[in-house]
Amino acid sequence: MRFKGLDLNLLVALDALMTERNVTAAARSINLSQPAMSAAVARLRTYFRDELFTMSGREFIPTPRAKGLASAVREALLHVQLTIISGKPFNPAQSDRRFRIIVSDYVTLVFFERIVERARREAPAVSFEFRPPTDDNEDLLRRGEVDLLILPEMFMSNAHPRTKLFDDVHVCVGCRSNKRLLQPLTFERYLSMGHVAVQFGDTLRLGIEERYLLEHGRKRRIDVVVNGYSMIPPMLSDTERIGTIPLRLAQHLAKTIPLQMVELPLPQHLPFTEAVQWPALHNSDPASLWMRQILAEEASRMVSPLAVS
Repeated sequence: MRFKGLDLNLLVALDALMTERNVTAAARSINLSQPAMSAAVARLRTYFRDELFTMSGREFIPTPRAKGLASAVREALLHVQLTIISGKPFNPAQSDRRFRIIVSDYVTLVFFERIVERARREAPAVSFEFRPPTDDNEDLLRRGEVDLLILPEMFMSNAHPRTKLFDDVHVCVGCRSNKRLLQPLTFERYLSMGHVAVQFGDTLRLGIEERYLLEHGRKRRIDVVVNGYSMIPPMLSDTERIGTIPLRLAQHLAKTIPLQMVELPLPQHLPFTEAVQWPALHNSDPASLWMRQILAEEASRMVSPLAVS
């Protein structure tokens, strides 16, 4: 099928190459033979009058022209998929849709159990693929490689629609045997104690509390760095270390882990709002609308966490 001289099948090949950066993997992803994919690369180069890719080992490195085409091509293919190929009505009870969701371990533990359970009742064949936050969250949304992103609203871009889910605050936690937490925790003592801190992504993006301290020119003593909030409590066991985690998670984990909680000596205990974001092209997608409605309804049923005594 040609459109103004361009074989539209080549756009599918270009999108696969931009995603996989490897001829063999790209060919496999769209069910082409490797010779057929190599031929598609040659035709793409001829049509666009650009090399499009250079080789670095076995990896294809896109040229500026290819990078400029990538977003438009992916959006065009997604638009066809959502409005033409997948335009049939969405029936949860009969759907086998897999929702790919970027979500932290914190939200998974305190919120998603109810989502998965409700989906089991209403849409038994629907499944979930949870992915940890990365440095490429916005790119994954733009390319339609994930359906939903759930993060504190402050970390989201304005490039895609979003809506709020629930609020939380931070709390300081330590082992139940930590006697240093029996006294009121002052800001200076908080800074001087050994911390287990959380950082996210390949470039180790900071947690909310560390961002606050850096913005105000203060520094705490960090003994251990982990890549998820739920990994903090095990690193506190039988030590005088402390950690800073969301209150809802602290109360959830305290049911099975010997934790003690004290108020965080930082302004208003660092409140934040968890929100859900989705690709702009999915705004009217029936399956996405259904899942977003479930998220909103279940979030509205969440009770406020109890204050730390």
